[in-house]
Amino acid sequence: MIDHKTALALMEEKIENVNLRKHIRSVEAGMRHLALRFGADADLWGLTGILHDLDYNETAENESKHTFLTEEWLKPYDVPTDMIYAIRCHPGHTPCKSQMDWALYSVDPTTGFLVACALMHPDKSLAALDERFVLKRFKEKRFAAGATRENMAACSNLDMELAEFILAVRDGMLNIGDYLGL
Repeated sequence: MIDHKTALALMEEKIENVNLRKHIRSVEAGMRHLALRFGADADLWGLTGILHDLDYNETAENESKHTFLTEEWLKPYDVPTDMIYAIRCHPGHTPCKSQMDWALYSVDPTTGFLVACALMHPDKSLAALDERFVLKRFKEKRFAAGATRENMAACSNLDMELAEFILAVRDGMLNIGDYLGL
């Protein structure tokens, strides 16, 4: 299977935008944190996070093609089929089935939501975000409008309450807070 170093190099080759790289690394961090919480394979979940938007630059104008190019690019790396399946699930191309599918589907928009929350917070930091703050912002539909609330709320398929889930993703992102500048 592809290793972390190779996955990062591939991501950096395909993704030039610094903010998109930060998003991808945030998804990796959130996925790793959730995997550890669930007793799942943190390496697999983290790698899935790193690779989930690999083809974004080429497919941003045509969402229906998003993830299919990634699948082609990953063929030489012999990645597990459940990784490819989860990657296909995150934009809604395939229905979520596994815990990893639901995690990626929900973590993806949550990372952007959390960055927006941190930037709005007086302390400008992820660590300052608490349940009250994030839930208040969650209810504001115009706040971080690109963070699909429905996808975030799908964390219920992981048997997690919304606030618990958002704060768990935040905790994962805190592990890379310096990289994120938050």
